[in-house]
Amino acid sequence: MSQYPNYSACTSILIGKNASIDGSTIIGRNEDCKATWPKHFVVHQHTEFHKYQQFKSNDNKFQIKLPKIQYKYTATPEWTDKYGKFEEDGINEYGVSMSATESAYANNHVLGYDPLVKNGIGEEAMVTVVLPYIKSARQGVKRLGNIISKYGTCESNGILFSDNEEVWYLETGSGHHWVAMKIPNDCYAVVSNQISIRQINFNDKDNFMWSNGIQDFVKKNHLNPDINGEFNFRHIFGTHNLTDVYYNNPRVWYGQKMFNPELKQHPESHDLPFIRKASKLLSIDDAKSFLSSHYQGTPYDPIGNGSKEDKTKYRPVSLAKTQESHVLQIRPKMPPEVAGIHWLSMGVAAQSVFVPFFAGINDTLSEYKKGKLEYNPKSAYWIFKLVGVLVDPHYLQLNDLLKNTQEKLNINMRQFILKIDSEYNDQEDLSKYLTKMCNSNARNVLKEYQKLAYQLISMSTDFSKLNYKQDLNL
Repeated sequence: MSQYPNYSACTSILIGKNASIDGSTIIGRNEDCKATWPKHFVVHQHTEFHKYQQFKSNDNKFQIKLPKIQYKYTATPEWTDKYGKFEEDGINEYGVSMSATESAYANNHVLGYDPLVKNGIGEEAMVTVVLPYIKSARQGVKRLGNIISKYGTCESNGILFSDNEEVWYLETGSGHHWVAMKIPNDCYAVVSNQISIRQINFNDKDNFMWSNGIQDFVKKNHLNPDINGEFNFRHIFGTHNLTDVYYNNPRVWYGQKMFNPELKQHPESHDLPFIRKASKLLSIDDAKSFLSSHYQGTPYDPIGNGSKEDKTKYRPVSLAKTQESHVLQIRPKMPPEVAGIHWLSMGVAAQSVFVPFFAGINDTLSEYKKGKLEYNPKSAYWIFKLVGVLVDPHYLQLNDLLKNTQEKLNINMRQFILKIDSEYNDQEDLSKYLTKMCNSNARNVLKEYQKLAYQLISMSTDFSKLNYKQDLNL
């Protein structure tokens, strides 16, 4: 198993092109691990090697031979590669996006027949060995699925893929077996650390993929608990325990509450569906709002007005252990350089802001490539993280100032996207133009957050426990 300091415990969202307000495909995820574990943001260039490259994991020594051509792609690696790369999310030059992984848990019964493979592929390697070598989301599912079948996997995970036409979700259920489902174009899904795919239609190869022999494996070992004989991947491979009740199910409930407020469901229910049609068309802002959510408007909000028991009952979507959040948007009828937008929020999404980077950029700001465990005022991760640290002790007093800054920046970034859309056709060197514009916008955002931090420090000076209110008549 992984030597990683803490397993990721993320939350994901997937939105089909006809379910979005502008025809975009959207996938997004919070990468959650530790309250302090910096991330970087980089661009890997298109590279053609003379011979095949060999990948070897620093985490569990998983090895694989890689193709000679590596496509350009964005990624968010760890601050250290001691435990592996963990590149997590990105968009490549062909307009394919990938996010890996949504940690899940297979049941012990299934693992008894097909155990996890100690040196099989894991989260830390997936983006690195898949995203630079695919030209569509469907190809991504096939490449990763073939690797899992051949080499095995050391973890149970969910992996997100998209291009301008399709959105796919792949889940691993044991050492070598997996399934994948195309999210219907007019639907969305929210996922939270549990095996989530339900019925598999083995007669529909356009919308489902699976590991070779999975049906025989389940039948031979008598793994299907359903009386009706349906092949429900969640029922066969997944869990139904108290972790799901308090840790996983409520996050799915809240996401569906946001996008289908007309539905009456219980936050602890094991029967929340994987796929939903929203009651409205969903925007990029809806995806970002979900990833920034913490049960607002319910008694379960940790910073709300509920009872102490309610406020600590369920694990929220956005929490202090988030390293980064991303929303990967692929827009329709545009060149891949501008169709793809890598929205990136460093630190806790509820206290940070999603900054847009177009897929066509060839470099990122130096601040996005810095940051270790110790605070660094020139690191993008730490600039955003500092604001959260300052707000946390006095949320009620300081939250309005944070929200005002977030609203201002979100408006500015919408204007920024419109400017790029109106100018990109006139550029001789599109990559150079996008790099300059995106980094300039990101630099302005960092300056605003640094300014916000200074204001928060000044305001916090009066909150000392050593304060004493003197009677003016004395």
